Amino acid sequence: MTGPLLALVTGGAGYFGSLMCCRLRQRGYRIRIFDLNSPGDAVAGEEVLQGDICDRDAVLHACEQVDVVFHNVAQVPLAKDKTLFWKVNRDGTRNLLDACLAHHVKKVIYTSTSAIYGVPSANPVTEETEPRPMEEYGKAKLAGEMLCGCAAKQGLDVSIVRPRTIIGHGRLGIFQILFEWIYQGENIPVLDGGRNIYQFVHADDLAEACILASRAAGPQAYNCGAAEFGSMRDVLENLCRYAGTGSRVKSLPMWAVVPSMKICSALGISPLASYHSLMYGRSMYFDIRKACVELGWKPRYSNDAMFQESYDWYVENRAAVLEKRAPTSHHQSALKQGVLALLHRFL
Repeated sequence: MTGPLLALVTGGAGYFGSLMCCRLRQRGYRIRIFDLNSPGDAVAGEEVLQGDICDRDAVLHACEQVDVVFHNVAQVPLAKDKTLFWKVNRDGTRNLLDACLAHHVKKVIYTSTSAIYGVPSANPVTEETEPRPMEEYGKAKLAGEMLCGCAAKQGLDVSIVRPRTIIGHGRLGIFQILFEWIYQGENIPVLDGGRNIYQFVHADDLAEACILASRAAGPQAYNCGAAEFGSMRDVLENLCRYAGTGSRVKSLPMWAVVPSMKICSALGISPLASYHSLMYGRSMYFDIRKACVELGWKPRYSNDAMFQESYDWYVENRAAVLEKRAPTSHHQSALKQGVLALLHRFL
């Protein structure tokens, strides 16, 4: 086939999927979006297919004449629905891979998660680190990775990109709560002093890694995160200082907070999921050398730079964010704070 490549972006109406579409447009790709929701920024001539990743026929149709697939559809930890984790993240991925095999798609990029590693026994985490997911979201995403491996054995060129926690302009969800607290001058909690080393990745850097991986022949896995990062206390103190609203970082004991977080999440009175209570006070960071060497990937954003940019975006768009009522993805929505609103009494 001659002319621009046709890229299918599953989850193209979501936070990262919509940004992925934007970057692909800039690179001259033709784009087909497949999502339950209609994207708000689709451009003229762009194909939009509204459908469910769990609908095999719809997915098969979406993959017709496609050159490359960027698979971003997922039920994220904030969904807290174990049944959907497996239905979407595993079974939906199976539908996608089967359709790609049937239509002889040239390349597939599966956006995975660092949650497949659980709490790592050692850092930095490499692509050879044994996966040990400790909650249902991570287990279901790992099952999706295993399906990718099976599809590769059948001849499908599918690579896996594993991001650290994604942040960037427009990223809301739990970050909206953090930004709102800082905007209001409230104190921000860390656990056991916040000394845990925690790496994030900017959505733009991640999109670049996915595009580069899509151009590399042969199935591979790549871990992606910022090149410059530090402790959880570092990034939050630097953001508070940058915002200048009077917020300060305060430490709470992990032994007391984590069990409470789990109980509140289970009762549905906290927006946080089990993965958040598992990892907020623990260290996790990737060795990103494989992506840098093999793909020529160079992440541009440090932890501090991405948080500052994201906070500035939130402040500029705060009124619209808080007024938004239309249903959208978890990462594009303001969350109800629930029991978290009471946390300030202890700070």
